[in-house]
Amino acid sequence: MKQKLVVIGNGMAGMRTVEALIESAPDLYDITVFGAEPYGNYNRILLTPILYGEKRIDDIMIHDFAWYRKHHITLHCGPGKTVVDVDRNRRRVIAKDGTEATYDRLLIATGSLPLILPIPGRDTEGVMSFREISDVEAMIAKSLSKRHAIILGGGLLGLEAANGLKQRGMNVTVINRADHLLNRQLDNEAGDLLKSQLEAKGLRFELGCTIENIISRNGHISEVELNNGSSLPADLLIMATGIQPNIALAKNIGLDCEQGIVVDDAMQTSDPEIYSVGECVQHRGELFGLVAPVYEQAKVCARQLSHRTDSRYQSLLPATRLKVTGIDLFSAGDFNGGEQCEQIVFKDPALHIYKKLVIKNRRIAGIVLYGDTGDSAWYLDCLKSRTDISPYRDCLIFGRPPLPIAA
Repeated sequence: MKQKLVVIGNGMAGMRTVEALIESAPDLYDITVFGAEPYGNYNRILLTPILYGEKRIDDIMIHDFAWYRKHHITLHCGPGKTVVDVDRNRRRVIAKDGTEATYDRLLIATGSLPLILPIPGRDTEGVMSFREISDVEAMIAKSLSKRHAIILGGGLLGLEAANGLKQRGMNVTVINRADHLLNRQLDNEAGDLLKSQLEAKGLRFELGCTIENIISRNGHISEVELNNGSSLPADLLIMATGIQPNIALAKNIGLDCEQGIVVDDAMQTSDPEIYSVGECVQHRGELFGLVAPVYEQAKVCARQLSHRTDSRYQSLLPATRLKVTGIDLFSAGDFNGGEQCEQIVFKDPALHIYKKLVIKNRRIAGIVLYGDTGDSAWYLDCLKSRTDISPYRDCLIFGRPPLPIAA
């Protein structure tokens, strides 16, 4: 008789786990999935092309409804199917509309929530996040009749939202508390280069400041006041200030939680029958917001669920590969460096290319690549393996040295 696996969360982390489990042990579980959105599993990273108008919802589906039927997976999805309680003694999951399912193993993949800053006026109509298909649909609807869009947050999500709304004809200003864009992924010089290129596309920026008040007129946002004393007209405000693990359910049912749901190297929670993966988890003190480590967690979890208990999750070296409005970026390691570090820098302003390698003790300690990321994999391998780069230091900035020609 098959065991019962229930998955709370129909996003990329949970479904990647299910997909891997089906590949390795297709007959082990009867699988039931609960999701809060009325869709199959879609690629959240591709919400931006929907905003641009380049893709439709069907184009970003990873697993459509037919896939669930093909693999005999019971899918409960939509607002009423949000799981509100788990009876751990009876191993039973309860959804908002009363739908129930029993489990032998439970996987919590509730992801993350957008961080909404406690700014006065934040509940005004026209203030929103950029996280789900419904958010994109609302942004598109606003762009048809509104002129002024404000993006709070100069990270990847904020810049993509800004570019999308600009392409839909809105006047867009990005506000960022840090003094340069993508401050977690880029150094000042690369951030300034990015700002110049985006300004050339018509975006405006207010850096080194934030919003301190949201003004409304007739219940709808009309203006934002900045902490530098200035104000800007606003018909739409997108909060893109980060994410926080969605751990409310896990906390309510008594699982160990800190900033995220605490899991061990087997992706197991404090309850041995309950596993967790994705942006909701905390592993060895670390939280996750990128796809690569989340998919690695999914692989490990699937192996554990299929009783291959030799698999253990090890945190990956943080490396960020991004494409921001068509511009390739890459960063890894300590790309700002310190007193004991030296830097090798290459710039070609005409081609919008900037490369910086931080060297410490004859080894690469940090990498920033802007506009040309072709050698990123090799640089990252050198960083991970702590390769002594002395033999080719003089030409290191130009990428992997050619192999010697055999005599």
